[in-house]
Amino acid sequence: MPFDFFSLEMMICFITLLCAYLVFGMAGFGSALIATPVLAMYLPLNMIVPILALIDLTAALLNLIKDGKNADYQEIKWIIPLMVVGSLIGAAILLKTRPDILVLLLGIFVIFYVLHSFFSKKGQSHFSKVLVIPFSLVGGVFSALFGSGGFIYAMYLSSRIADKQRFRITQMTLIGFSTLTRVIIFLVMGVYVNTDILLMALAFSPAMLLGIWAGRHITLKISREAFLKIINIIILISGITLLYRYFFIL
Repeated sequence: MPFDFFSLEMMICFITLLCAYLVFGMAGFGSALIATPVLAMYLPLNMIVPILALIDLTAALLNLIKDGKNADYQEIKWIIPLMVVGSLIGAAILLKTRPDILVLLLGIFVIFYVLHSFFSKKGQSHFSKVLVIPFSLVGGVFSALFGSGGFIYAMYLSSRIADKQRFRITQMTLIGFSTLTRVIIFLVMGVYVNTDILLMALAFSPAMLLGIWAGRHITLKISREAFLKIINIIILISGITLLYRYFFIL
C-alpha cells in the first residue's frame, strides 16, 4: 500500500526522526534505536533499514565535513579492521545458528555496566587500549546480526576520549563507515531501485538536518559530566532493548 506523504503517519514518522537525529547529533549514534520501533508501525522493516542507512550516512558525512578534523583517528584505525572481522563473524553466526544467548548476555552486561557507571564513586573508568579488541569485535558482530553496534563502540570510546566533541565526531565516523558498507550492499542488491525508499529518505532528510544541528549545539553547551550521563542513558536503553528482543521477539 503506497505511503501518503501528507498523512498523520508521515508527521509522526517525521517527528520521531527529528528526535532520533537530535540524539544522533549529540551522541553520534542511537538514531535506529529510537526511530525503528515507531517506523515499524507504518513501514515494512525491509524499507526502514535501507532508508535509515541512507540518512545515517548523509548525517555522518555532513558532520565529517564540518568537524572531521576533530575525530580521533588513532582510535579509529584500530577499531575499523576489528569491526570488519566482527561483522564477518556475525554473518557466520547468523548463517549457522540463532544468536539468542548472545543477545541476552550482552543485554545483561550493558545494563550492569551502565548502572555501575551511574553509581560508582570513582566515576567513569578509563579502559586499557587492549580492550579495543573485544569491544570492536563485539560491535562488529552485533552490527551484522542486528544493525545496532554503535552503542558498543560508544561504551569503549567514552572511556578513552575525554573531549565530548572529539568523542562525538569519532563515533559518527565509525557509524559512517558502518552505514557506507550497508549502503553499498543495498546498492549491489538493487534495493535502491525502489523509488519509494529514495523518496522517503529525501522526505525525512529535513528532520535529520534539524536534529543533527540541534544536537550538535546542545553538545557544545553542556558539561562533559552531563554529556556522559546522556551517553549512558542511551546505552542503557540499548541494553533494555536487547532484553526485550530476547524475551519478546526472538
